[in-house]
Amino acid sequence: MAEELEKSLNFIEQIVEKDLQEGANDGRIQTRFPPEPNGYLHIGHVKAICMDFGISDKYNGVCNLRFDDTNPVKEDTEYVDSIMHDIAWLGFRWGDVYYASDYFDKLYELALRLIKAGKAYVDEQTAEQIAQQKGTPTEPGVASPFRDRPIEENLRLFQAMQNGEIEDGKMVLRAKIDMANPNMHFRDPIMYRIITTHPHHRTGRKWNVYPMYDYAHGQSDYFEGVTHSICTLEFVVHRPLYDYFIDEMLQVSTNEDWGTLANSRPHQYEFNRLNITYTVMSKRKMLQLVKEGLVRGWDDPRMPTVCGLRRRGYTPAAIRKFIDTIGYTKVEGMIDYTWLENAIREDQKEKAPRVCAIFDPVKLVLTNHNGEKETFCAENIDGHPELGTREMLFSNELYIERGDFQEEGSKDFFRLSPGGREVRLKNAYIIQATGCEKDADGNITTVYATYDPESKSGTEGGNRKTKSTINWVECTSAIDAEARLYDRLFACENPSAEEGDFRDLLNPDSLKIINCKVEGALRAELHDTVYNEGIAQVNHYQFLKQGYFVVDPDTTAEHLVFNRTASLKDNWKK
Repeated sequence: MAEELEKSLNFIEQIVEKDLQEGANDGRIQTRFPPEPNGYLHIGHVKAICMDFGISDKYNGVCNLRFDDTNPVKEDTEYVDSIMHDIAWLGFRWGDVYYASDYFDKLYELALRLIKAGKAYVDEQTAEQIAQQKGTPTEPGVASPFRDRPIEENLRLFQAMQNGEIEDGKMVLRAKIDMANPNMHFRDPIMYRIITTHPHHRTGRKWNVYPMYDYAHGQSDYFEGVTHSICTLEFVVHRPLYDYFIDEMLQVSTNEDWGTLANSRPHQYEFNRLNITYTVMSKRKMLQLVKEGLVRGWDDPRMPTVCGLRRRGYTPAAIRKFIDTIGYTKVEGMIDYTWLENAIREDQKEKAPRVCAIFDPVKLVLTNHNGEKETFCAENIDGHPELGTREMLFSNELYIERGDFQEEGSKDFFRLSPGGREVRLKNAYIIQATGCEKDADGNITTVYATYDPESKSGTEGGNRKTKSTINWVECTSAIDAEARLYDRLFACENPSAEEGDFRDLLNPDSLKIINCKVEGALRAELHDTVYNEGIAQVNHYQFLKQGYFVVDPDTTAEHLVFNRTASLKDNWKK
């Protein structure tokens, strides 16, 4: 039984189980999700969110939210708000909210102590010079000419940096470690840089120097009492530096200095990041798409952002199921986009009410019908009467799909064509086409047919079998709507790996907008859509034979807009 349980756990959960058995950290489990508030969360972040919050939920721990706000040039409260909204929408709840800026005073004081201990120095080289003198992975770096400047001078210059007396880019504070270390991150990494051009979104103009991620992250975990610091594989090479700065902090201080837990030491663990075909996960590239108008914004349904997925119609349950399905490993890979689409199909197939929507309408006139309107009752989901029904208005004039009629029907065409073939109108009657009418250009404008009044669905005469059933909506009650058919944003599987400008790889057919006719049962959506900017459930539907759709927030009292969440099946590779 124990072996079966271990096999069902991912490798991070196995580590946590082992720590609990050994009594590490006094049996506490504490994680954190530490996003930088410089953009909107995307599906890659969700994988980390599910890990960080999932671990704490499973082992009765706590997961805090900490904003890594150490670069005021790129950060904004807009992103803070959106991140909190997205996490809550996904169904997770954090313990406390922290900011790296909460620890600026402590980190600055620690930097002063490291300078006094001879373990940090002020470097006046340019960024280009520093990068060049770091060497290569196979060749040692060259020491900075400022590496051995006196401690008192380093203190004076660092304080001058903080006082705003030094221009941006003129000086940095570097840790004095080992310029020959095979791990390039150990070759005197930068601890602080000067930023005077942008006020911080929380601290304003108080600080002119800001800590780098590698310096601030481990200490922030330590200050908060984090036990398991979980991140993605690109931080494997950063882990020794993460541990180094914590070790140095403990050497130049005591627990009483920082108010931390005496029996707690954070440890970093890494898992594979999420890469999905036909999209990009780079915030920089996403920002380009938004700023250049190549998408309609961060919440464009083609974007892999959480707000984009939400607007497209993905549910928290579907997204979390997708993350659970792909799992966590120590090997990088590429996940097929189809997996994400399958998650929402599985989520909606027994939930989304069925609705008729005619995308390429042509009028069907039943010549032997008297024109009186009648009402049919249709199940919201076929075979599930417990999920409710809807009323469909019926008369002698209907809209059907243009593709459901052929003037010269072939032997392999089983839908409407003159010649006696019977076709059922879904939930209604059996009909036979008798002819059609065309405009001056030869386009069919009206299809004529007769119906069998004794063939009503659900009656004894309605049991007669036909080879085809077609969808329809009644003309006078039909609603004009806009359907936005979204598909993959890029035309190639891995746009990040291709040479040239990634923007040239965009899929020109990633969005098609069509005007369609939907059945009158959706008329209430024109006046009272559930979608809003809060965490409310949006209205999902399966348009019969078309796909899964959701009401878009662009919907107004005069104009109904639907986004296609996913087609009924994957047609991309075909």
